Amino acid sequence: MIKVGIIGLGGMGGTHANAYKNLGDKVKVTAVADVSENKRNKYVEMFGAKAYDDGFSLIENADVDYVDICLPTFLHTKHAVKAMEKGLNVFMEKPVCLNEDEAKLLLETEKKTGARVQIGQVIRFWTEYVYLKSLVDSGKYGKIISGVFTRLSGNPRWGFENWYNDPEKSGTMGLDLHIHDVDFIRYIMGNPKEIQSNCTRDAEGVLQQIFTTYKYDDAVITAEGCWDFPDRYPFSSAYRVKFEKATVVYSGKTVVYLEDGTNFEPNFAEEINGDTAEGLNVTNLGGYFAELEYYADHLESGEPLKVAPLNEAIESVRMAWKEIELCGGKVRKN
Repeated sequence: MIKVGIIGLGGMGGTHANAYKNLGDKVKVTAVADVSENKRNKYVEMFGAKAYDDGFSLIENADVDYVDICLPTFLHTKHAVKAMEKGLNVFMEKPVCLNEDEAKLLLETEKKTGARVQIGQVIRFWTEYVYLKSLVDSGKYGKIISGVFTRLSGNPRWGFENWYNDPEKSGTMGLDLHIHDVDFIRYIMGNPKEIQSNCTRDAEGVLQQIFTTYKYDDAVITAEGCWDFPDRYPFSSAYRVKFEKATVVYSGKTVVYLEDGTNFEPNFAEEINGDTAEGLNVTNLGGYFAELEYYADHLESGEPLKVAPLNEAIESVRMAWKEIELCGGKVRKN
């Protein structure tokens, strides 16, 4: 049995904990770490895990095979590097890091230690997006001609000490929320030949909404991300992709529109419908369960981690950083 220690028990850490509960005997949560005693106690009771009040203590002392790092982004690199140097494998939430120095350090440490690192680019495991990827890979409907991706929500003020709204801790919406679509577009299309980005900002000059166009040899893709809608604005993610022989639309449900004027809804296997933690803007475990199951299975089998490895996640944040710079940076220059 593989043993994991979860570091950070907020919205994402709690969601991962519930995914592990549904994984059964594949993974055992043997340690948890969080600054909140109440949160630690909740998961100690759930798993019989040993509790630590900070991630470094868990890394140094816990009986685990890997750590699952669900901390705010600005804390990712120091914990991941410490874990790899300790001889542990690492699953770490997105976005992987905040700057190029951190990116290089993570890649160098992974290579030096031989640690197996997967990043939580969960959209690569989400059923509706897995389906779209399969259509691209199979060529069933020809090549992609155009695509539109959106990811929208109210402001994530529920984050610990409002860290999402501190550009130096989150990298702004352009990195934290938008990274999902940046990464998935790279996953199905590769790196674009040209990128054009524009954005809107709040009263403090912080980027809150981004519009990006990605130009390829034979296709144009756009993506919009925003987390500055009113608080009661519902979270939504969607895509519309036009192939040569069909158009595939996802917005709550997936519909394929064919050239002959017919359409159909693909049949998907039922996803794990466990609870997510309070504050998180999704309704079920879906891809979170799938990505953690994939990671556990590949740790056990020794097979390469091909779907969401560290180097891929770093290429995606590099593309997001470029978009942010094209918009003038994280905070408006006066």
